[in-house]
Formats: sequence, C-alpha cells, structure tokens
Amino acid sequence: MTGTLDQLQVIDADTHLTEAHDLWTSRAPAALKDRVPHVEDVEGVATWVVEGEVLGRAGGGGVIGRDGTKINAQTGLFEWTIDDIHQGAYDPKARLEMMDQVGVWAEVLFPNVIGLGGQGLSEVVTDLSFRLSLLQTYNDAMAEIQAGSGDRLLPMGVLPSWDVDACVKEAERVAALGHRGVNITSDPQDQGSPDLASRAWDPLWEVCSALELPIHFHIGASLTTMTYFGTYPWASQHQDTALAIGGTLLFIGNARVVVNIITSGLLDRHPTLKVVSVESGCGWIPFILEALEFEMHENAPKQLAKMALRPVEYFRRQMYATTWFERNNLPHVIEAVGEDNIMFETDFPHPTCLYPDPLKTARENMRDLTPEVQRKILHDNAAKLYRL
Repeated sequence: MTGTLDQLQVIDADTHLTEAHDLWTSRAPAALKDRVPHVEDVEGVATWVVEGEVLGRAGGGGVIGRDGTKINAQTGLFEWTIDDIHQGAYDPKARLEMMDQVGVWAEVLFPNVIGLGGQGLSEVVTDLSFRLSLLQTYNDAMAEIQAGSGDRLLPMGVLPSWDVDACVKEAERVAALGHRGVNITSDPQDQGSPDLASRAWDPLWEVCSALELPIHFHIGASLTTMTYFGTYPWASQHQDTALAIGGTLLFIGNARVVVNIITSGLLDRHPTLKVVSVESGCGWIPFILEALEFEMHENAPKQLAKMALRPVEYFRRQMYATTWFERNNLPHVIEAVGEDNIMFETDFPHPTCLYPDPLKTARENMRDLTPEVQRKILHDNAAKLYRL
C-alpha cells in the first residue's frame, strides 16, 4: 500500500477551518462592525459575539497544537485559544503547508462557530435579512480561500435553511463563486422551514442536481441533533466518557438522515442528486439499509412498493459516506454498499482526527482492500464528486 499512497493525490473529505477572528469585521462596512460576529473578552474568555448575543467560545476549535502534537479534547475544546492551536487550523497558507507535510493533496472544509450545518447563526440572529448577509459573507470568504489555494481547499457553501427560496438562490450564487458542494442542516424545521421530506424542497434538489452540487449532512448539523448530543450520556458519566459517548452516537445519528432521505421519494424525483453523510463513519450503513428494507416490508409494504429501488440500491446510486478510524469491517462495507461510495477523511483538527500521521492510519485500516479500491477511497471517489 505504500506505493499506492505515494502515487496518489490523497483527498480528505472532512476537515474543519476555525473561523478567523476578523472574518466578518474585515468585510463589513464601518456601521456594521459592532453588529457582525466579532471576538470580545467575556469574563476573561475570548467569545464570539453578534448583536450583543453570544455565538460561542472563540477557541482554537481543535486538539492539534502548534508543534503538531495531539492533546486531550477537554483542554483543546474548552481551554485552548486560537493562539494555542496549530496555525493550520485557521490559516489557509499554514494548512496547505501542513497538508504537504502529511501527504494530503486536497481537503473538504466545514465550519465551526456558525454551526456544522450553519444552524448556530439561527439561534442568536433573529433578523433574517441580516442573518442571510452574515451567511453570505462566510460563503464569500470561503470562496476566496478556495481560489487562493488553487482548489486544494474546498469549503462547502452553507445554505440559509430557514427559507427554501433563499437556499435555491444561495446555491446558485455559491456555484458561481466556485464552490463544489453545499452544506445544510438536517433539520430545517428547527428554523421554521418544512422538513426535508417535503416537496417544497424540490426546487433546491433540482438546482443542486443541475449544478452538480452534492448536498452534505455533517454529524451534529442541526439544533435537534446537538440536543441529542447533550442527552446521550447518562449524567453520572465522566466528562471525557460523556464526550466519547456523544461522539459515538452522533456517528450513528446520521442513519436518521440516510433513512429519511431514502424513504422520502426525493431520490426518485432527482436521480442525479448526490448526498454525503459527513464524519459519520460507514460501518453502520449495511445494517441500517438492511434493517430499513425489513422494517418497510413489515410495516409499510405499500410505501415500499412505490420505491423504485431497494434502499441499498439508492445508496449505491446517489449517496456517500466518509471513513477514518474504521479498520475491522471495511471489506464488508465495500462489498455491501459499493467501492464508489466511500471517501477518506481525517477530521482535522477535531478531537477524533488522525493527525499527526493520517496516512499511517490509512495504510493500516485499508490493508485488506485491493489497490484499486484503496485508490477510489483515497482519491478517485472524491475527485469525481468534487470535479477535481
């Protein structure tokens, strides 16, 4: 496998970029600089504030230090500042240098402070036109980063999920900016929109199909799922164990997204739309698809009869998942759901990331896969999906 990796431009399908503290203030007119997200000292803690409301802690957003070492999640997430984190966590130039050092050619990027699906802004900004402008500023900044990286850094455009029409317009706008995909919350009903099974969303799926914009559902990308995250562990668990339990069940939580999409009919209506389950792993997918088919047969046979394909066939045709820590069942997953549907990720710089030596883990995890399948997971599938 060493030769396979040495010859590949490895594509990392899930990483995060900690938002620069001047992302909004550097782009806002003078009259709005106090309204847009900016960093203030709140009781001795650097804090993101927007319109006087706390958006979140302005920390480093990860666990990889300046020297490349990995530390405890509680310290990294709740004590470190942006001055402690590896510069590649927030500086695009430093990120590219780090990628060169570890052998990764391109990375797909997701947000931090605005919420993994953009839902964070909806919690604190009530003015919808202002909220949209903040989201567009983020997308503009990410487009600049992509262009400046020579399309090696690929941030997904975040959609304003509180308004279907606004989502359609923003998808068209970010495509024109060069974005290769879009990121949306799995629960827009939290923000006043219909849920994603509603036909009201068909105009968005039509646009994304036409523009070849895959739709991304990151774990924890909704107010609903983050509520689950807080209640998954029993209260008496140690804080480190609670974080591990929450993280584990967020992976499986994306099964909820997959089965709802498959049974909603939207993949029948939009057979070229591509959907990505991000940072969720893939070992659970064969079981969930088999379970869904069984449950539909037992409990909803009339609805099952209306589905043009079996659940696993929908997944093979239109859905993707990412893997990074799994080493025991990848051959089974590939056999069950297909070698064209799994991509490699590292989750840099978050607590479960593979750094500082991600390709060493990739070698170990994929040891039982053929070179052809390794190539697809590490490069080909993502290169095709993101038009690289």
